[in-house]
Amino acid sequence: MNVRLAAAALAAVLAVGGTAALNGADAQAPASTATALAPPECGPGSRPETDIDGRVPAADVASGRAARGYTCNTRLVSHLGRTGGLKVQRYEDRSGHVCAYYDVAKSFPLGVLEAGLEGLGTAVVDMTDARRPRRTTTLVSPAMASPHESLYLHEKRGLLVAVMGTLTTAPGILDVYDVKQDCRKPRLLSSTPAGFLGHESGFSPDGRTFWASALVGLTITAIDLTDPRAPRPLSTINGVLSHGVRTSPDGHTLYVADLGMPNSKRLTEGGLRVYDVSAIQAREPFPRARLLTTYTWPDVAIPQVPEPMRINGHDYLLMVDEFSELALDPTFSYRPENSAGIARILNVDDPTKPFQVSALRLAVHLTENRAGEQQDDPGAKSPIGGYAAHYCAIPRFRDPKLAACSYIGSGLRVFDISDPYRPRQVAYYNKPAPTGGYAMAKPAFDREREQVWFSDFDAGFFAVRLTNGAWPQGL
Repeated sequence: MNVRLAAAALAAVLAVGGTAALNGADAQAPASTATALAPPECGPGSRPETDIDGRVPAADVASGRAARGYTCNTRLVSHLGRTGGLKVQRYEDRSGHVCAYYDVAKSFPLGVLEAGLEGLGTAVVDMTDARRPRRTTTLVSPAMASPHESLYLHEKRGLLVAVMGTLTTAPGILDVYDVKQDCRKPRLLSSTPAGFLGHESGFSPDGRTFWASALVGLTITAIDLTDPRAPRPLSTINGVLSHGVRTSPDGHTLYVADLGMPNSKRLTEGGLRVYDVSAIQAREPFPRARLLTTYTWPDVAIPQVPEPMRINGHDYLLMVDEFSELALDPTFSYRPENSAGIARILNVDDPTKPFQVSALRLAVHLTENRAGEQQDDPGAKSPIGGYAAHYCAIPRFRDPKLAACSYIGSGLRVFDISDPYRPRQVAYYNKPAPTGGYAMAKPAFDREREQVWFSDFDAGFFAVRLTNGAWPQGL
């Protein structure tokens, strides 16, 4: 992975923002002493880590121990391919076929030189027998050839959607596929420029509104998919470095991962933005979004994707900071004192007054460890990789019980979030490539088989089963 190229691209994104300054945050989380979650208790059949929680020591890479992988309360079900991208989706069609969808290339243009391994595009995998995955086709329409972080599946409507995107952004060609008839053979319904610009995305719960978020364009575009054969733009929120959006269960509140704008010390200074988008969801004439509040936290890195969930009757967001806080200097160099991206849980019972309740921090993320010998581990000093988080997923909206997160060099990490104030780490699976792991894709849950699916930039697609009671009863 060309770190300098990626960092330069991100700097270019922010530079384009120019004078489009954002309002300062309305609220900020109180400063707190950073603590790490305890490592999970690993049961029979596990192959635990040899160092602090989340670490892949350079010595293990040299000896070959790392190549054997690290497992805790997980068992490999199947593995496919040699590359993976940024999203994994699961779907079961009307005939009972189970499918996985994932982008196979690294972030365009970083993965072009390696595209010969798997090709560009979005893989369609028959997972009906999860032990024997079979790739049935590859979607190579404009958006599916380079979906970046926008690949999204709406289960109730059986729509697989993406916007053409890159590390920065791209012309928002929007591709809409039907997968409910036969998930193994997605049917293209439309390919239009309705997305305006693309990078990340979101979907209203009813599946009628698709949100295309862009970085370099500072836009979030609402698209009407009532007729998926004829998408049409509804409204645009301008002036926001948005990095993934999600909506409340009624579709009226939009949660935005906001990168903010650079200040004198940081390349990014963002957090969470909350909008009232009820006028857009109601299809009022000339609808506009209304900003309700902004919120940030002291150890903010690069905010990404606030995932709504309801636990014990209260509303929360599972939100990720990806990568590491990037210092505003010409080299974008790794600095141990900078914040490492982690997942966190925010309470949004009152969407105008969000507040943080917990953080899913591993031992490798603590400053004293980032400054130590782990800097010699493969990939550990990457400002856009290392051991930081990248994506999290939950198995369902209401009382999800589990969260699965891709923690890049630390692989797949699974947490029990039944008590959002006291999350526990219960399992992990990490089989890093020789150059360091790059587990960056949003995982997917197969609840029927107690499995989690994810992909790694340099190692392909994995299906793993949780063992030793790590899968909670009733999920």
